[in-house]
Amino acid sequence: MYRFSNTVIGFLNLFTLLASIPIIGAGLWMARSSTTCESFLQTPLLAVGFVVLVVSLAGFLGACFHVVWALWLYLLVMFLLIVTLLGITIFGFAVTSQGGGVPVPGRVYKEYHLEDYSPWLRSRIKDPHYWNTIRRCILGSKTCAKLSLWTPVDYLRNDLTPVQSGCCKPPTACNYASESMMTAQDEDCYRWNNAPDVLCYDCDSCKAGVLESIRGDWHKLSVLNVVMVVLLIGIYSIGCCAYRNTKRAETDYPYGENRMTKVRPRWDFYWWRWLRDRREWLY
Repeated sequence: MYRFSNTVIGFLNLFTLLASIPIIGAGLWMARSSTTCESFLQTPLLAVGFVVLVVSLAGFLGACFHVVWALWLYLLVMFLLIVTLLGITIFGFAVTSQGGGVPVPGRVYKEYHLEDYSPWLRSRIKDPHYWNTIRRCILGSKTCAKLSLWTPVDYLRNDLTPVQSGCCKPPTACNYASESMMTAQDEDCYRWNNAPDVLCYDCDSCKAGVLESIRGDWHKLSVLNVVMVVLLIGIYSIGCCAYRNTKRAETDYPYGENRMTKVRPRWDFYWWRWLRDRREWLY
């Protein structure tokens, strides 16, 4: 076990050290791009890349070269990472438990309503700065461009993504006949505009479609986080063994435990010995 745990930790951290290089490279490449969606992801990518690089370097040096402080730093960051991933996973399942599409009679696609999602997601998506970033991203991705050539029959036969359903068309219940415009309708019906750069991008249904896409991605990410937490707990356990072996290698007894805890007697040793000698002299 003395060789095994250090070897395993060394190889694992060498692999993650090499894997962090393309992650950082992807973040730097996105920083040079003018596309809004790519620059929106560059900060998380760079942060993850540098954290993985530093942690892997500390674990590799500590396990392979018996650097105790590096392994201690590695285990500390690993513990914080496990706790953080657990918190993010629980939070992700909590905020994405609500939502989902509503079937539309006679249509293959579904429609989405903003009030069906959690309050935290609604407050986040309604933030003007955050929404303007997403809006520019949707415009740049040409998501709605392919629907401009659709006929009414295509809307009956084909399915739509949540973003296409909410952002590229008005709600199906809207009626734009002149006699129906006087009756009360969904507010999104009045926000709709045929202009390619307007459409229904300011509609609540568009925000709901984006939230549905985020909800699906977040569910997948939460499942991946569960797998990662289990894997990290296993690596953390092996790291604890490597740390113990490295500490043991620093003593004069590399295959046992140095049990000598005091080189000098305790502070009151001489005082008690003097008191005992005095009692023997008196009696």
